[in-house]
Amino acid sequence: MGQPVVHFEIIGTDGPKLHAYYGELFGWTFNADNPANYGIVARDDNLNPDGIGIGGGVAGYEETPASVIFYVQVPDVEEALAKAESLGGTRVMGPVSPSPGITVGQFAGPEGHIIGVVNSAM
Repeated sequence: MGQPVVHFEIIGTDGPKLHAYYGELFGWTFNADNPANYGIVARDDNLNPDGIGIGGGVAGYEETPASVIFYVQVPDVEEALAKAESLGGTRVMGPVSPSPGITVGQFAGPEGHIIGVVNSAM
């Protein structure tokens, strides 16, 4: 059985502009009431009629390159990062715990795509 994609991120330099754009485009609503102003798209607000969808986040940070990243749920973030490295990837970040009970990491695959791994469905 494969491991599911459970979260997405759209990152740029102007969070409010990104929130306005993607909110209008896709009908997403954001909760950015957190210290990082990370605009959370709740999974429950992002489902199709069959109940399929994932939550994510949209944020802007000065001098941060634009990126789109998806996160795969794994049982052990450190183990997943080590395996990614052993297969030719490069660790970018982590493991870190941005909030209680959640551990995340990122790696670059063999062609440079940044992929996230997380221990929960976020």
